[in-house]
Amino acid sequence: MNVAPLPLLPDDAMELFTRTRARSGALAAPLAPEDMMLQSMEDASPAKWHLAHTTWFFEEFVLKPRLPGYISPDDRFAFLFNSYYTQAGPRHARDRRGMISRPDGAAVASYRAHVEESLAELMAAGRDDTDEIAALVELGCHHEMQHQELLVTDLLHGMSFNPLLPAYKDPEPLPVTSEVALSFTRHDGGLVEIGHDGDGFAYDCEGPRHRVWLEPYEIADRPVTNRDWIAFMEDGGYADSRLWLMEGHAVAQREGWEHPLYWWRQDDEWWTYTLRGPQPVALDAPVVHVSYYEAEAFARWAGGRLPGEAEHEVAFRDAELSGNLMGGAGGPGALRPLPGPGIWGDVWEWTASDFAPYPGFRPPEGALGEYNGKFMVNQRVLRGGSCATPAEQMRPTYRTFFFPHQRWQMMGLRLARDAA
Repeated sequence: MNVAPLPLLPDDAMELFTRTRARSGALAAPLAPEDMMLQSMEDASPAKWHLAHTTWFFEEFVLKPRLPGYISPDDRFAFLFNSYYTQAGPRHARDRRGMISRPDGAAVASYRAHVEESLAELMAAGRDDTDEIAALVELGCHHEMQHQELLVTDLLHGMSFNPLLPAYKDPEPLPVTSEVALSFTRHDGGLVEIGHDGDGFAYDCEGPRHRVWLEPYEIADRPVTNRDWIAFMEDGGYADSRLWLMEGHAVAQREGWEHPLYWWRQDDEWWTYTLRGPQPVALDAPVVHVSYYEAEAFARWAGGRLPGEAEHEVAFRDAELSGNLMGGAGGPGALRPLPGPGIWGDVWEWTASDFAPYPGFRPPEGALGEYNGKFMVNQRVLRGGSCATPAEQMRPTYRTFFFPHQRWQMMGLRLARDAA
């Protein structure tokens, strides 16, 4: 849903907010109220909820503490659209978000307009704490970009339950490609620094910058492709328990995994469901929608391993931040992984690293301290950025994280190995 940019923000905040609002327009078309999904899924959320939640974020963390006399259009929205901030109060269950038929799309749009008008008033007030307010607005904008990425993958997940397998964007012909040999680049390792250096925006979990020791290693020059993955499948990789972590194999057996999510076999050819509808699997595009458990099993089968997140960051921190990212210079992007060496803009790449605090990490005080810190257990880090990641959200230090069994996000992998 496109919303007119705020007319009264100071220049820097205005530019940031305008860019972020335009990010919603990076999708194929605005979402009308009748397009709002009603569904019940464990991981995904309806489109209407994403818009309402990101609006609530600005209201809860910027307006309520900073704008005297601010009145919400409906106090019940705080319960409906809080995600997981326990210090901000009770909240509606995640797996029941798709059952919320009211407020309707028009009411959510009105809520958004009310919050934006109030933000304009606050930012135009010329207060002594304008810098602090601008920092909160910036965080809110990046938070919204995260949800715009989630919206893309949630749309795919939600529409995949429709037997008609609808297309969100018009289909495009698959590119004619040939297999690219797998090659590796050596890195000497040693004592290196990783983490955000404090210049520009970053989430709290990206710092502090610190030193780690890396043994010499090699990392693949391209992600694992669908062609590679089919070879793994045909060699019995899903059934060979020797390749799998015990827990992963148990999940795969229980869930009946025999191929990546959204794949099926038709007329002796592998097909997949995408935002462009059903399409044959593009053999030389990066494999996508595989869990950490599957990625780890594939790496063992291939005679390699998953890289640590520090190895990934050091290997690619000087690579140009361009690619198939959503909303980049080339437009909205393909919204699917494309063949090529891609580092940024095709798939998030699983690493071998736990999502854990860096040395010296301290979460912010208050409910905003729950943004990342409370999730630092039992999840794995992914690096790289996918075809659903907004271009302005991407940087080499970005850490996203998911549970090892999850597959609905744009997840793939890149091989690494110890240097000889």
